[in-house]
Amino acid sequence: MEQEQINVGILGYGIVGSGTYRILCGNAESIAQRAGGPVTVTRVADIDWEREREVMPPQALRSTEATDVINDPNVHIVVETIGGVAPAREYVLEAIRSGKGVVTSNKELMAKHGSEILDAAEEVPVDVEFEGSAAGGIPIIRSLKEGLEGNTIHEVVGILNGTTNYILTRMTEGSESFDDALSEAQKLGYAEADPWADVEGDDAAYKIAILAAIAFGKRINIADVPREGITKISPADIRHASEMGYVIKLLAIAKNAGGQIEVRVHPALVPKSHPLAAVSDVFNAVLVRGDAVGDVMLYGRGAGSLPTGSAVVGDIISIARNIRNGAMGRVVCTCQGHATMKPMGDVETRKYVRMAVRDQPGVMGKIATIFGDEKVSINSVIQKRSEGTVAEIVWETHLVAESAFQAALRRISDLDVVVATSSVIRVQE
Repeated sequence: MEQEQINVGILGYGIVGSGTYRILCGNAESIAQRAGGPVTVTRVADIDWEREREVMPPQALRSTEATDVINDPNVHIVVETIGGVAPAREYVLEAIRSGKGVVTSNKELMAKHGSEILDAAEEVPVDVEFEGSAAGGIPIIRSLKEGLEGNTIHEVVGILNGTTNYILTRMTEGSESFDDALSEAQKLGYAEADPWADVEGDDAAYKIAILAAIAFGKRINIADVPREGITKISPADIRHASEMGYVIKLLAIAKNAGGQIEVRVHPALVPKSHPLAAVSDVFNAVLVRGDAVGDVMLYGRGAGSLPTGSAVVGDIISIARNIRNGAMGRVVCTCQGHATMKPMGDVETRKYVRMAVRDQPGVMGKIATIFGDEKVSINSVIQKRSEGTVAEIVWETHLVAESAFQAALRRISDLDVVVATSSVIRVQE
């Protein structure tokens, strides 16, 4: 099948689907050279062809029915860029059962049903690729699967959501409030009208669950991934963090913790010397720590039509090569069983705590006593300002288990001298 044309059908002609089409058409000659022959889009399905796009496929290629793509015997590879779980899951499984290779950029689908999809593909067998699901144009999945597969991976830490990174950048560089920075992101098209999945950490949780499964060879239950968003971050936290030598980022973290897997998403104070601290605006980055290679960081655009389309096209080329070489089914799930997840209460981090307290003698002593009772060691404490009878203080702890810290915080919050615990943010080592 050396020079036979490989036909591609696309499900969903939105941001990623249209970007994929543009790249396949615009770079057709070089793609054919790399894939061993022509790779051509012959079917595109979308429910709304009235909406304007920058590039539209010819009328003859268009359909409003996904089944027209999936059931077409001339389509070799189905590309799913619909997003969400339903109906994307059934379309992907139907394409697999039809013996077609599948490429998806759907992070929610792969985080929630990736095991089912890869198991179904192995039975046929066909290839399923999903590079675009984790970090847009950054080739992190291929790096973990191929370039770094000789390593035991200890840790994967990343900035995996461009919307929240843009908001935090504006809060840092422009001294904007969260609401103002979010509004600006929405006007520029960096944030959805409903940004909940981004700002509350769900988007990053899907992505780090996928990366953790690949890095550690264990299936991750997305429901077991604790997540915390950036909606409570204030300009005061940004300012205090900077004075202490940190920037605030929404981090997605996965660690191999001695037989247990630790996966979490939350804001963190990152030292300004850390390579992730310089990642700004809508850019993403992933830092991988392996036993042989040490630290490797990949940086780039984590979303968008052409960046994510780039990842999708790379997957299409990979499957096209396998089809031509009679090697379909080579891409299989490498996970061995389900991960034993480390309980969040056992996770140890340093903490930044901002409190409003009564401006009177003995307050620091009462709080410090409770911290001591709960085995929470204090690294530093600073009184930042006073307004009338209320003072603002900032504490930074040494490493402490989450359960011990939360126990201390509950007791401290009950003190009559504590007006409010304004912020609690973990500190990245």
